[in-house]
Amino acid sequence: MTSPQRLPTSLTPLDMALDALLNGLEPVAPVEVTLKEALRCIAASTPPLPAHPLRDTAAVDGYAFCARDLVGASSYSPLPLAAPPSWVEAGEALPEASDCVLDSDSVDLSGPLPQVLAEAIPGQGVRRAGSDIAAGSLIVQAGRRVLPRDLLMARAAGIARLNVRRPRLRIVNVPGGSMTADLIEESAQASGAETVSFTAVGRDAGSIAAALDGGSCDLLLIVGGSGVGRTDAAVTALAARGKILAHGIALQPGRTSAVGRIGNTPVVVLPGAPDQALAAWWTLALPAVDRLSARTLRKTVILPLARKIASSVGIAEIVLLERKLDMWIPLAVGELSLDAIARAEAWLTVPGGAEGFAAGAPVDAYILRD
Repeated sequence: MTSPQRLPTSLTPLDMALDALLNGLEPVAPVEVTLKEALRCIAASTPPLPAHPLRDTAAVDGYAFCARDLVGASSYSPLPLAAPPSWVEAGEALPEASDCVLDSDSVDLSGPLPQVLAEAIPGQGVRRAGSDIAAGSLIVQAGRRVLPRDLLMARAAGIARLNVRRPRLRIVNVPGGSMTADLIEESAQASGAETVSFTAVGRDAGSIAAALDGGSCDLLLIVGGSGVGRTDAAVTALAARGKILAHGIALQPGRTSAVGRIGNTPVVVLPGAPDQALAAWWTLALPAVDRLSARTLRKTVILPLARKIASSVGIAEIVLLERKLDMWIPLAVGELSLDAIARAEAWLTVPGGAEGFAAGAPVDAYILRD
């Protein structure tokens, strides 16, 4: 029995495959979602916020005063008051002409006249208007991932919904790789994407093709069946429904990955092995998600290498890294064990045109634990 799909005699360089995948890809339209739904999504533009608090408010429970009226007051020289002072609770707006709050121990109400037993300075016991949120601030910059502290800003400003870009991903699992499909779905959700998963009824090309609905998503991922074994038919199914842009990527691990399109929908075929799928996710699928989300460039951390990395020329290789003593320590190159994947704090790609990096060379790596 002949294999349903074959790798070409030469592999497509990773950068060429990525360019073909991203060509013409535009960010999805923003959608308005609840704050809980916005968490981890990529923010779209938001209007500037008003100042918070809008007025000076009490930071502590106590009595509100104007500081200049208390000059000279002390326990040895109490300052009598003509009328009882105004009591404010923490968070309440200060009365007009007040600019400080004294605690209850600084005011004596036991005699016929109230007396102040201490001085104060303007702003004492007070949260100034705009001290938490300056007027014109943004909850989160467009293109940045929404974090829990951003939601705190929104709630403080009384905002219940945010505009985000949330690409729709359809993940088709070829039977036999559910562990890897779960990994990719969870990785996609962590990137802020909305995911829907399906499992093809079989590993044959017809069954896989029947699950490839490119019209209902912004990015289609097929997990498994990308190799050249007798039951590997994912690329054949993609060819039947759309167009293959590249099959056989100069990427280690992950050389059986493929990219294509069904109509205008980009498609990435990821191998069924977890390490190969992760490599294809990081280098192909995740950049597509970032383009669809209009995400700003992901930050890298530059540190020197603790030891050299050797790599084969002509193929891009994934390196997993661990940080120790402000240096990157390579955990795995090209072949990624599950233990190394679990321990890794960052990853980088050695370009296909490089032989690796010398010990002590500064390299920039993408952080995995952010």
